[in-house]
Amino acid sequence: MRPRIALPADTLAEATNVINERNAAFAPRPAIEAIVKSGGVPIIFPSVNPEDVRDYMTLFDGVCFLGGADVDPTFYGEEPFQKLGMTYLKRDLFEIELLKQSVTAGKAIFGICRGMQLINVGLGGTLYQDLSQDLHATLKHSQEAPGNMPSHHITVDPDSRLHKIIGSRPYVNSRHHQAVKDVAPYLKVTARADDQVIESVESINNDQILAVQWHPENIYKHYEDSKKLFRDFVQRSQKVADKTRK
Repeated sequence: MRPRIALPADTLAEATNVINERNAAFAPRPAIEAIVKSGGVPIIFPSVNPEDVRDYMTLFDGVCFLGGADVDPTFYGEEPFQKLGMTYLKRDLFEIELLKQSVTAGKAIFGICRGMQLINVGLGGTLYQDLSQDLHATLKHSQEAPGNMPSHHITVDPDSRLHKIIGSRPYVNSRHHQAVKDVAPYLKVTARADDQVIESVESINNDQILAVQWHPENIYKHYEDSKKLFRDFVQRSQKVADKTRK
């Protein structure tokens, strides 16, 4: 059987023109398509009470934490900086609990943009609430180029899983104003932009977690590096499926 991939949903703040309801749960179509084309079966999880996370754990083999609103800074002991963007506490609470239980259960984990930041915070790290707080950040990390085109290069640690997947100097897209600051103890940095902004992290002692700061789902159709990232994630999820469904 193909691996089942959990996609924690974002929440649409405005009323939809279909059901005229605010706060509808949704997952971005490009991420869904990338998972399907890579061999996975996507399952969208709405943000619910964190106490209910345990009832979701048998439903998936891998989980992909996606982009979206800023992570609430109180999760890493800070008050809101004046340039903090929109936050959504309910989603943060659900996803952090989902992350922690997924790590314990040995699920495959992939993070994209906010997803990488959420993973870092959930495992004990911190963020720059806005890149203006990082005096070394000089590149344009919120590109004005079309989102399906790359805008800057990154340098990948040769001693990393990411390097085996996409090489040393990939060209990536960029749409973020926050970034990883202090890296969680469970993780290691595996890629940086030329201004030293962290662009990827991985779990230290295994291949369970891989997370990137860019949006491979938006350039998936045209760039082989992005296809490889999703294939790797689905393959890691398949290993979990094969082990747990025997």
